[in-house]
Parts: sequence; C-alpha cells; structure tokens
Amino acid sequence: MNSLILTDIEGTTSSISFVKDVLFPYARDALPGFIRQRGDEPEVRQWLDVVATELGSICSDDVIVETLQGWIDEDRKHTALKALQGMIWSDGYRRSDFTAQIYPDASDMLKRWHDAGHTLAVYSSGSAPAQKLFFGHTDAGDLAPLFSAFFDTEVGHKRAAHSYGVIADKLNRSPEDVVFLSDVVEELDAARDAGMRTVLIDRREDYPEPRLGAGARDHLRVETFADNDLATMIHR
Repeated sequence: MNSLILTDIEGTTSSISFVKDVLFPYARDALPGFIRQRGDEPEVRQWLDVVATELGSICSDDVIVETLQGWIDEDRKHTALKALQGMIWSDGYRRSDFTAQIYPDASDMLKRWHDAGHTLAVYSSGSAPAQKLFFGHTDAGDLAPLFSAFFDTEVGHKRAAHSYGVIADKLNRSPEDVVFLSDVVEELDAARDAGMRTVLIDRREDYPEPRLGAGARDHLRVETFADNDLATMIHR
C-alpha cells in the first residue's frame, strides 16, 4: 500500500516568514474595513460574538477589532481569529493581492508523490479553509487538488499524540502507514508516539543553525523534500 503523507505548512512546505511577514500583517490591516463592511453578515457576526463573550461583556466592534489585532500580534491560536483571518485572506487571494509562497522542492515533490499514487493530507494550526486557500493560490499554481484532506486543531493539539491517532482514523489508515513532515520537533514526537513515521524538515532558510544529533531527537532529518532519505522513508 502506498504511504499517506501528512504535511505541516509553515516552515515545512513554505517559509515561516510568509505567514508572519505577509499573511498576518495583511489581516491586521484589513480587519477594521472588513468588519465595517461585513460585520452584519451572520458568518462574520457569529465570530465577533464569540470574541465579545470571551471579553466578558457586550463590546463595540472597535474594541473587538483592537482585541483581534492584539491577538494577531501575539500569534494567538484562537478559533474566532483564525476564522476571520481566513475570510480576509480569501478576499486577498481572490483579488490577487498576494499568492502563497511555497518552496519549489515542495511543490515539485507533492506533485510527484500524488502522481505516484501516494495520498496527501495537511495538518496545520491554521484553519482547514485557510489551508485550502493557501494551496489553491500558490506561486506554483493551484495545488489544492493534490490533497485528500485538510486537518486543523479541531482534531486536537499538534503536540498531542491523540490528535495523530484521530487523523489516522479519519483517513482509515494505520498510523504506521503515515509519514508526517514537520519543522517542529515536539509535533514529530507526538506523531511518533501515535505510531507514525516522522521526518524533520530542517530548512536553512528557516533554521540557520542545523538541528543535528540530539536536536533532531532521532527523527529522520532532511533539508528539502527532494532528499533521497525522505524518498526511501516514503517508499518503505
């Protein structure tokens, strides 16, 4: 049976800087106008109400905007923020204000793996709709059709072994059939605890100091998707 390749995004298929330097500032700047224009739409208002409730009182939209912008600055992983960011990024992608950066070796190998019959899926802290937008508007074209599933933290925390078991179950695969690619060692530890095969993506662009020896915690370490050791792992 072919492998199921489960990949992270930020620092794995794409640079950490793209999210921090392009997507986050774009959403931060667009929030006030977005909420003024679309704040009465039910799909937007439900998330604004979630924020207001968390703040413990009935808040003006201006206060909610300031709160959300603060959460962006803190890189807070909040469901309401992620949902609203996804809507804003959707508008930006469709207006071609930007395209999603993806490493050439990643786009090339994802296509090759898909063509070879491997199943591809994504597990990222960003919302599943945002993941689909990302891969649907990359600078290498529309890569979303390559993937069979997109998972976010609704299945559980990325550093919890249980989350990876849930993903394997949802895909009707045994954990040992899954190869998980990530730049975060703690995520790889959790996936390995769940029984998955694991690969540390240690790109020099994102991690100037190589994570060697104990730093890789016995996970296979590669610097690009084109590494022969990664190919061997996938075809094992």
